[in-house]
Amino acid sequence: MTTVRRLWPLLTATHRYDKSISTLGRGHGTTIEAPILAYLIETANGRILYDVGCDHAKIADPTQRARWYDPASFAFGAPEMDDAQRIPRHLARLGLAPADVDVIFIGHLHFDHAGGLRDLRRCGCGAEIHLQHDEWAAHRDDPAVFADDLVDDAGRPFPFSLKRGEYDVAPGVRAVATPGHTAGHMSMWIELPKGPPVLLCGDAADLQENLDDEVAPGGLWQQREDLALASIRKLKALARETGAVPWPNHDLAFWRALPRVVE
Repeated sequence: MTTVRRLWPLLTATHRYDKSISTLGRGHGTTIEAPILAYLIETANGRILYDVGCDHAKIADPTQRARWYDPASFAFGAPEMDDAQRIPRHLARLGLAPADVDVIFIGHLHFDHAGGLRDLRRCGCGAEIHLQHDEWAAHRDDPAVFADDLVDDAGRPFPFSLKRGEYDVAPGVRAVATPGHTAGHMSMWIELPKGPPVLLCGDAADLQENLDDEVAPGGLWQQREDLALASIRKLKALARETGAVPWPNHDLAFWRALPRVVE
């Protein structure tokens, strides 16, 4: 029986970039605006954050912005993120503090998914941080992982709780292995107290188009399109088997249609 009470999708930033970053071999020359999302899941036993967005300091501070989002390596520049979109601000609007988060689940280590870890630690969050072992093993070769996001203000590495494969994060919350975009990418299946389950695709499916047309995301680990397509098909099969609704992760139209809280 599920322990999930409610789910909040949180808009942490937006990013404008070439559509081909989200759809392999499609959309070259078309700029899309993509939401950068995190999700707060409240259960009877505690709260889980799926992803934590970008590091606000790297966007707001001109010196850091120039270093981390150098146009030579980031052709589309930094995401747009204001102070109100930081995870601690989202939590405060819900009457919560960072210390009220019990588990941070990092779907993968890219800057727009793991960058908020330092901010949360700085604000008093002592949550256990779940990450796949395969993701950690491969991250040093990935230019979309910012090494500075993975250490605290004193330069100490975050104490990731490294997991292997699929597991129940809590009753009604299942970690789902979906490699391809990265080596250890994880999605999440969430059984709500009423209505259909939700399937957070993460970057296994940026857009609804990835699911509908079975097209891989544009960024792939070791060019493994086969892994990415297998993960998309796995998500679709899981949705059929359980009646779950897949949620693409960077689809602005889909985000705009979501309720601010799902109970």
